[in-house]
Amino acid sequence: MTKTAPPKDKKRPTPKAVSEISTYSNAVRYLMDRTDYEQLRAMRLSRDMFKLDRMNALMDKLDNPQQQIRMVHVAGTVGKGSTVAMIASMLEGCGYAVGRYTSPHLIDVRERIALNDQEIPRSDFTDLMRRTSEAAAKLKEEPTFFEIITAVAFLYFAEQAVDLAVIETGLGGRFDSTNIIIPEVSVITRIAHDHAHFLGNTLPEIAREKAGIIKQGVPVITCLQDEAVEEVLREVAQEVDAPLKIVTKDIEFSCRFGAGEGRAPHSRICIVTETSQFMHLPVPLPGEHQAMNCAMALSVVDTLKNRGFDFPEVPMHEGLSKTSTPGRMEIVWERPRILVDGAHNPAALTALIRCIGAHVPYDSMVCVFGCCEDKDIPALLEKIALGGDKIIFTKAKGNPRAADPEMLQKQLREISGKMSQVAKNLPDALNLASRAVGRDDLICVTGSFYLVGEAKRHLANLARKRAEKA
Repeated sequence: MTKTAPPKDKKRPTPKAVSEISTYSNAVRYLMDRTDYEQLRAMRLSRDMFKLDRMNALMDKLDNPQQQIRMVHVAGTVGKGSTVAMIASMLEGCGYAVGRYTSPHLIDVRERIALNDQEIPRSDFTDLMRRTSEAAAKLKEEPTFFEIITAVAFLYFAEQAVDLAVIETGLGGRFDSTNIIIPEVSVITRIAHDHAHFLGNTLPEIAREKAGIIKQGVPVITCLQDEAVEEVLREVAQEVDAPLKIVTKDIEFSCRFGAGEGRAPHSRICIVTETSQFMHLPVPLPGEHQAMNCAMALSVVDTLKNRGFDFPEVPMHEGLSKTSTPGRMEIVWERPRILVDGAHNPAALTALIRCIGAHVPYDSMVCVFGCCEDKDIPALLEKIALGGDKIIFTKAKGNPRAADPEMLQKQLREISGKMSQVAKNLPDALNLASRAVGRDDLICVTGSFYLVGEAKRHLANLARKRAEKA
């Protein structure tokens, strides 16, 4: 079979260029110059581009630091980031040194690599990027953006001697760059339709790609899934003799939603396994969907207890309660109230709309919406029309995959009579939204992590300018 190389968008750096990585800005520039599948249009992607040959070759040159680290591996369509955050928070609460690798980032690429919730320092990032670039220069095929940043994460966690690293897949699972690890436990969150152009058009096809992270003999935790998805997961787990447990079927789970004890409305869950009982724990993140994510995180903790980790009850609970997920249900401005959330597929957007309805009081909501052109746009528009009283379409700056706002508005008109406007950029969209809301209204920026990141960056700059004038 003929191998398909990454698109030749960028020139391969000369040895001189690689050796010039001595400053943080040069390190970031080197990384951003690599081929980035997150930025490529769907029509330019094919499944042949996704393979582990380059990643394995790169890690061999770096002496395979990933083999020195104990890890948890998390894949899925919806809830990966939240589940990673809750697992890491419980471990940190119990005094462990915890690496966390996630994607995408919102503002700073270093957000992807954290140790006990602190981003990798610039000096370490620069040094590890230089060493990784030197290893990459020796390969026949140039590694991609995601392969490079994943290698840097593994190097950092190994050299910091973390007790455990929680690793989120970037895309799919089977051929994801992170899938060279042998974890302590694998986690597959809810599987839904997304990235159909290379993961598949049906849920069983997508499930098979996600199930690619299942390793021989490694325990697997998942949630209640579509029947066809569960069948695929069970089949793959059985093939490699990996014990699979499904929350609600193999792990007893119950949940109730309400308010009390001076708290805002929230969910409380109970989890009962063969070795643990977690009773009436408050879910730290808003939204009914987070109850299941929390249940999976607790099930991971239970599995880790059987693999030598200790979780004293009080610090574990305190750690869980401190979980935060930037860019998800995050209020970033008070007057007017602006909430940002990177929901970028129909399942996530549905969860967001329900979550806002349950947790954020408002009179009316203006949605600033932009998405990537390779998404299920009709389904996204249907969901946003149900939630927003008015929709302002725009696009994230510098995202070549961004859908045309006027096209989005045209498609919305075909399915809904919802009021809408178009703004050429995000600052204009926020200005339009601000003029359309009152004190008790809400602005919600969603549809893309690119858009959310730009919104946070723009509002932070605005706050800084106001503070300088004060």
